[in-house]
Amino acid sequence: MVLWVISFSDRLDQKITEKQSHVVVGLDPRWHLIPEYLKQEATKQFGQGPEAIKEVLFQFGLGIMEAVAEYAVAIKPQFAFFEQFGPWGMLALQELVLEAGKLGLLVIGDGKRNDIGSTAEAYANAYLGKVDIFEQKTQVWSMDALTVNAYLGVDGVRPFINVAKEHGNGLFVLLRTSNPSASDFQDLTCAKGKAYEAVAAKVAEWVVGEEMGQCGYSFIGVVVGATYPDDAKRLRELLPHCIFLVPGYGAQGAGALEVLPCFDENGKGAVVNSARDIIFAYTKPAYAEYGERNFADAARQAAKTMRDDLLRVVG
Repeated sequence: MVLWVISFSDRLDQKITEKQSHVVVGLDPRWHLIPEYLKQEATKQFGQGPEAIKEVLFQFGLGIMEAVAEYAVAIKPQFAFFEQFGPWGMLALQELVLEAGKLGLLVIGDGKRNDIGSTAEAYANAYLGKVDIFEQKTQVWSMDALTVNAYLGVDGVRPFINVAKEHGNGLFVLLRTSNPSASDFQDLTCAKGKAYEAVAAKVAEWVVGEEMGQCGYSFIGVVVGATYPDDAKRLRELLPHCIFLVPGYGAQGAGALEVLPCFDENGKGAVVNSARDIIFAYTKPAYAEYGERNFADAARQAAKTMRDDLLRVVG
């Protein structure tokens, strides 16, 4: 029996409509910025061992998610900030992913995975599908979407597309990133224009071959940085059916006006990520009154401020 699944694009669109928000909160737990009292409480219970690290990451992440759930449509955990602590960090990530679902938050895994053949399929099954364990299909990570790198071409992306489609999940293909040195490779010229435009043309081909969600958008999205608004405008024209995951807002210098070109004429088709400015808002002068023990309340207010800022411009 084939079970009908709601596409990722429709689930994301429903969250956007339900919460009147385009906010994605990046869950990047930088150890030195996590409130000291959380570390002290964990070490009292577990000592200075790996269990304490896991507890700190979990309690911090849970506090953030509970605080921003009203204003954010999704969280985007950056794997590196958990992987650096080994299996205990990844265990914290797994528990946070499960809690996110209970809080009504979608999870966009930011792993930027890329490989070919059976290796790419293994990555896809792990994060977007199910894995064969003792002759039983088992869901391991429960992610709703994953960031992927298309540098190896369709061989490195097709396994992710197939698994995401089967399970109603999504992809965000790196396209025009927000970092300062993005132009080193992404602006190189080729027969189809700049390199990022050539990647966009290939993504457009992949999208044409797949079903659209009822919202009019594909489950295959792209990452387009807010720090290059002119390029975003061009890419919006080239990829009318792709949801844009937009980094660069806040700490990297972009504001609501810079992200506007990522949206379509109806104010749809994009979600905007912010990490440090929200999860560590309590360290910013504007939220200093909250203090570290109220870090979650500061994050809630920062998420609301971002939500309102985007709505004023995007609608």
